[in-house]
Amino acid sequence: MKVRAAVLRQIGLPAPYAQSRPLSIEEVELADPGPGELRVKIHAAGLCHSDLSAINGDRPWPVPIVPGHEASAEVVEVGSAVLDVKVGDHVVLVFRPSCGACPDCSVGRPALCGPGGESNAAGGLLGGYRRLSLVGGGTLHHHMGCAAFAEYATVSRRSVVPIDPDLPWTQAALFGCAVLTGAGAVFNTARIEAGARTAVVGLGGVGFSSLMAAIAAGAREVIAIDVMPAKLERALELGATRVFDARDPEVVAQVKAVTEGGVDYAFEMAGAVPALELAYRITRRGGTTVSAGLPNPAAIWPLQAVSMIAEERTIKGSYIGSCVPSRDVPRFVAMFRGGRLPVDQLLSETIRLDEINPALDRLARGESVRQVIVMD
Repeated sequence: MKVRAAVLRQIGLPAPYAQSRPLSIEEVELADPGPGELRVKIHAAGLCHSDLSAINGDRPWPVPIVPGHEASAEVVEVGSAVLDVKVGDHVVLVFRPSCGACPDCSVGRPALCGPGGESNAAGGLLGGYRRLSLVGGGTLHHHMGCAAFAEYATVSRRSVVPIDPDLPWTQAALFGCAVLTGAGAVFNTARIEAGARTAVVGLGGVGFSSLMAAIAAGAREVIAIDVMPAKLERALELGATRVFDARDPEVVAQVKAVTEGGVDYAFEMAGAVPALELAYRITRRGGTTVSAGLPNPAAIWPLQAVSMIAEERTIKGSYIGSCVPSRDVPRFVAMFRGGRLPVDQLLSETIRLDEINPALDRLARGESVRQVIVMD
């Protein structure tokens, strides 16, 4: 079938994106689902910094490609061998498919699935398949097994999690990346204790999800650090105990002064080495620094090794919040419904697919928490 989609043909076009227009809205060919796959109608797709990193070249992907990895959708066709999802089901797309059988999947760490990572890197679906092509012929890649900036997508069954049908599409989409990554980093990667002192560096959708999760986990101190005053004000509204400007040369000393030497857990969610350095420096002796920001692969962090040893520090990476999506999406949705994880507060604005290039500029400037593309 033919569907409208945002296509990235060239990586690294300069900002402002409203002028360079790296994403073109085109009609593309979408093949039927194969065994173990689904065709879904995309209803809402979040615009994430990982999408921007594909466009600016920080995270190179094969092109041409249909970006988009955080979305909510409705199942419209089921391939053979899919027995637990049916037409009409509502789902959240998950940007790291998991095979369920590799060494990492078998020990409960699907975020590290080897086959899932290989298929993503190649721009295909789990198993290496491609169901997208350019009209008239030509390979078209899937971003993270999702290719969600489109009216419809064909995806692996292992790339979706069913959700309650009464959850609004725009809110449901946020659980696929922002919430899984941010809240998961707090609950799964760090496993913070009630009463811990915490800090979040970088207040995008993922960072705000970490902040809300730290509050829900009972942290006594939840510090928010960013360069945007509006985001710091928003953090206070959501329950942050203190906020600091990341550009202040005294920010490390200030945080240490109010936390008796540093926080127990610092979460870096900005995807930049200076942010990671800041997060590490405000972590107390014996504390843990967690990073989920995904900087450019060429970025190098010069760690002072002796501080990690002599102060018994822990540094942890967190991918998809160390989540088991089939377990964590439902529990985070339940926390949202119970008022403990106000995910709806992440939504900055809704846009149409045709408005995606100017939206990239707002994302790049750090003006929005989460912009959501509404396909209906």
